[in-house]
Amino acid sequence: MTAYSHREAARILRISQARLRYWERTELVRRSVEDGSERGFGFRDLVRLKSVLGLLENGVPLRRIRRSARDLQLRLPEMEDALGSLRLWDEGSQRVVVEHAGALFEPGGQMVLDFRRGKPAGEGDPVARLAPTPLSAAEWFERGCALDSDAATQAEAIEAYRCSLAADPRFADAHCNLGTVFYNQGRRQAALECFRKAMEIDPLHLEANFNAASLLEEQRAEESALRHYRTVLSVDPMYVDAHVNVALLYEKLGRRARAREHWRRYLQIDPQGPWADVARRHLGNSGSP
Repeated sequence: MTAYSHREAARILRISQARLRYWERTELVRRSVEDGSERGFGFRDLVRLKSVLGLLENGVPLRRIRRSARDLQLRLPEMEDALGSLRLWDEGSQRVVVEHAGALFEPGGQMVLDFRRGKPAGEGDPVARLAPTPLSAAEWFERGCALDSDAATQAEAIEAYRCSLAADPRFADAHCNLGTVFYNQGRRQAALECFRKAMEIDPLHLEANFNAASLLEEQRAEESALRHYRTVLSVDPMYVDAHVNVALLYEKLGRRARAREHWRRYLQIDPQGPWADVARRHLGNSGSP
């Protein structure tokens, strides 16, 4: 069975690796496929992730998705894929349901009766509408994630991340993502401060360390950059981008023996990757790892 890395899964789903890692850290999703000594995302994991994205894109709050999956697992422990079974009641609705044994249920157990057939046009679903509740830090974070990749909505993304941090000042992922938006706007010092705040909260935060290393490298603080890259690889030895960056930095510093270690490791992980030919040229052979 094919196992997809964080990088591959994020590319397929068109989301950031940071968002995917956050979902994994908070146990919304997990890697279920063994790939040698590592674990990866399988096809069914990607289907579950697509379900989550579909619900989020239709306005279902993240906390309701989590609660619905948890309620469903408690009520129907025999159901193997609670998260992937969740779906919207209908288009334009934020009501989450699941089909089981030929019937529709809300995840908490209430059967859903479809009164819509034969109704006059325009007559709505007779479900009481709840008053909106304030968004949680996680929900503001998800809103920011949905906005930060488009330059036209980056200002809204910044506001969303700031609201997330107002709700939870120790939300390391929100600090990190806010820093990434600042970086994309050319605000390098503001970005570095955000990455440092994330690392103060979580010294092993992978994206914050990687992004800080890249920024420090730009500022010619090579040894500091190397320390952060080493932290990244201690957390995730399969992080190919970190191996490439470290190899290139060692080449720049004239430490070619150390660079070769990381070129070899890169080829072991991603022998057909975009840097494979560069790695082989630096190794000076046919590419044998």
